[in-house]
Amino acid sequence: MNTAISSSASSLKLSGKVALVTGGTRGIGAAIAQRLAADGAAVAITYSSSPAKADEVVRAIEATGGRALAIKADATQPAAVRAAVQQTVATFGGIDILVNNAGIAAMAPIEQFTDADYERLIAVNVTGVFVATQEASRHMRDNGRIIHIGSVNSQWMPFAGGSVYALTKGAVASFTQGLARDLGARGITVNNVQPGPVNTEMNPDQGAFADSLRTLTALKRYGRPEEVANFVAFLASPDASYITGASLLIDGGAAA
Repeated sequence: MNTAISSSASSLKLSGKVALVTGGTRGIGAAIAQRLAADGAAVAITYSSSPAKADEVVRAIEATGGRALAIKADATQPAAVRAAVQQTVATFGGIDILVNNAGIAAMAPIEQFTDADYERLIAVNVTGVFVATQEASRHMRDNGRIIHIGSVNSQWMPFAGGSVYALTKGAVASFTQGLARDLGARGITVNNVQPGPVNTEMNPDQGAFADSLRTLTALKRYGRPEEVANFVAFLASPDASYITGASLLIDGGAAA
């Protein structure tokens, strides 16, 4: 667990705000949850099968004086996702920031891609994002923030087998644009953060596959979850109040 993310008292730009981070138990999601809490937000995270890791994130936030809540909610179950939003609102008194981080990957040539893998990718990466966003928008206070964690693969796919994953992340990018119009009158911004190779359990920075991806980035390295979290924290802050409907790369120059 990374506990190095911190923020001085003078820079608590999210003080009084409430955030929900889906899939916030590890990697990018955990880093985002900790950074938003460091900036002053009360943070709820969802998890599907790792209560110990969820508790670890909550304890890390509480150890620095923050408020946190872990909620079990499988992203493939719409009722559970809606209930997680409602529990966040009931516990913390509202919601100002939604980070749709929960996501999965499955890679295979299109001729071999199974129906089960396709349906699960759509359920988590597309339907889960829709459900969380719809429910959050019903409760979100004006001038809120919705931030999707998409992927550089929505516009850059350097290897075979990723077409269906790219399909789901392309859907998120398009959804972002439409949502910006739907919610703009309320001052709610909607943006899509598109990471490139980032060192996580799902995509570790060691091994032959990582070596091949690393060479395709301009910086010749993998990103760190904390770097993505810093970007998300900026988009969640008042400093980003005029940015909406955008898909924004944080990819080390992979798509440059």
